[in-house]
Amino acid sequence: MRKLHRLVPHRRPLRRSISQASRKEFQSHIFSWWKTHRRDLPWRHTHDPYKIFVSEIMLQQTQVSRVIPKYLEFIHQYPTVNSLAKASTSDVLRLWKGMGYNRRALYLKKSALLGEIPKTEKELMKLPGVGKYTARAILVFAYKQDIAMVDTNIRQILTHFFFGDAPQKEKVIQQVADQLLPKGKSWEWHQALMDYGAMELEKIPGVIKKQKKFKNSNRYFRGKLMDILREGPVKEYSSPIVTGLIKDGLVVKKDGMLLLPD
Repeated sequence: MRKLHRLVPHRRPLRRSISQASRKEFQSHIFSWWKTHRRDLPWRHTHDPYKIFVSEIMLQQTQVSRVIPKYLEFIHQYPTVNSLAKASTSDVLRLWKGMGYNRRALYLKKSALLGEIPKTEKELMKLPGVGKYTARAILVFAYKQDIAMVDTNIRQILTHFFFGDAPQKEKVIQQVADQLLPKGKSWEWHQALMDYGAMELEKIPGVIKKQKKFKNSNRYFRGKLMDILREGPVKEYSSPIVTGLIKDGLVVKKDGMLLLPD
């Protein structure tokens, strides 16, 4: 089977319209690749809107290998939106240990208080931490809607294969994604694209950019303090890290101590 990056000639004038032949060839090749490379992930065995919502929030800026065990633990502890709504914020934050970007735990908790996961893009985007991609992912994977979604990896795939790696406006990439969507197969199509992005993009020279160092960053020290507070309160002190965590609602001050919110 020919390599995917040779399927679609990309040294051509930039355009928004994809020919039917290129579209079908691209779809066929992606699905052929996926037939032998698809991943078996726990959230792919459900269409429960709550469980899909949890998985999508967890997957934001986090590797799948780290998400899998935490997702299973989280769903075991909070199997329904109502059980999460009743949980204390501090317990949710403790369970979140090891995931990073702790605000996401607050997003899940606050959203659970609504009692149900919305069914429209507009309403989903009103939830904390939910942007266009996450909203559409929930609509596709939970509600089986036939719409195209674009995350970082899908953007890189389309930019590489259809625009010769030349950056494009979000609107242009979305138009291409809309054209490439196989009608009636939105669930399978996006799972295939995401598997390709996770397993094949790094093999294409120059496509994957190096990430900034995490250690000794502001996020690193925020995480360290959160881990300490998961074990118990500490004496109050002043620093930009503490101020930021308090502003984000992740830490509270009480009787001269710093602790997780109730």
